[in-house]
Amino acid sequence: MGVLLKAEGLKKTFRLSAKQQKLMRTKEKTIKAVDGLSFEAYEGEIFGLLGPNGAGKTTTLRMLATLIKADEGDALIDGSSIRTQPEAVRAKIGFLTSELKLEDFFTPNYLYDFFANLHHIDPEKSELRKRELFAKFGIDDFAEVKVSNLSTGMKQKASLVISLVHDPNIIIFDEPTNGLDVLTAKVVTDFLLEMKSQGKTAIVSTHIFSLVEKICDRAGIIIEGKMAACGTILDLTATKPLEDVFFDLYASTAGVAV
Repeated sequence: MGVLLKAEGLKKTFRLSAKQQKLMRTKEKTIKAVDGLSFEAYEGEIFGLLGPNGAGKTTTLRMLATLIKADEGDALIDGSSIRTQPEAVRAKIGFLTSELKLEDFFTPNYLYDFFANLHHIDPEKSELRKRELFAKFGIDDFAEVKVSNLSTGMKQKASLVISLVHDPNIIIFDEPTNGLDVLTAKVVTDFLLEMKSQGKTAIVSTHIFSLVEKICDRAGIIIEGKMAACGTILDLTATKPLEDVFFDLYASTAGVAV
């Protein structure tokens, strides 16, 4: 399998407001969200970024999706640099986050067509793909319902479909099952496995151990913005369950007894 994503030395620091400093009980004016992160993802695999809230997972994925710029380091996605070729990167990836907010006034049907036009997809090809995806995710009956009137699960499925209008080979998901009911979560995880069977690559961030063990081929454990461990699921769990591996690393890296 070839390397489809290669991240090297990614760093990102954010400035803290006075309110954030007070909430975090710190006098530091900045916080280092990601600190020299490096990893690779291969063609036709699901790679998991596992870590607690605040570990730097979302910041990492946003850098990879070119939504924010890295302070240092770079990542090549199918040969395109996130620093110097952001438009090429965006054309190659699908990005989904639970924080993605679709405009309440519009319908899934309208939004799909809008984003398909942004990607310059042939109208006939776009219509065929829309029918396929809407049927797969059960959106048909809700195609003309305003987003404001959709359930949380249906909004998530609509967001997923819209992120896939251009049939990307690399899919980046930030907490893909967060806040979903068990049925919708299964739809999402089944889809990820289906994409893998088609030779596509998925990068998935999560704090759910069972999800990583179920769908990921390899994983990286992020703690305080750094890669604490990275390898195949089989290697990571060779001597103990993934949850125990994580808490051992967390205790030694963060200096906290667990």
